[in-house]
Amino acid sequence: MKTFFEAYIWSLRSKLYRMAYLWLKSRDEAEDAVQEALEKAWHQREVLQKMENPTGWMVKVVKNQSLQKLRERQKWVVIEAEDEIPEVPVAETEEVSPAVKLVFRFLRELPEKQQEVFQLREVEGLTYEEIAEYMDISMDQVKVNMFRARKKLQSFLTNQRK
Repeated sequence: MKTFFEAYIWSLRSKLYRMAYLWLKSRDEAEDAVQEALEKAWHQREVLQKMENPTGWMVKVVKNQSLQKLRERQKWVVIEAEDEIPEVPVAETEEVSPAVKLVFRFLRELPEKQQEVFQLREVEGLTYEEIAEYMDISMDQVKVNMFRARKKLQSFLTNQRK
């Protein structure tokens, strides 16, 4: 029988990694942020078991770890040319389709908050309520950012067809 930690927290690893990578744009730093968050969760496992939303707590911890890593770096990643775009993190045996590469290129062009909202909604499948709670923003802000991201996606895809 699996423990609470194994069943609910450990199973979030890949989702947490994708979020950390979105913020940090570095495989190593994203892995470190997730590892540190899991370590904190391990120490708080009894408290987490009693929480109403342990997944939300984990997302906040990973975001805080990611922000701490960005502060340590004391700079934000700035992409100035197409050849500086980081590679999409995938397993070495996995093929990345042109459509997936296109989506990652689109995501990199969005403002940070729109990136987060879009990924949490469309990739991770969270509800607007969950996104508002995780990002600590209002539901209206979630809706506005999602609307703007979708409009930009529409424009981006239209420009790709030309």
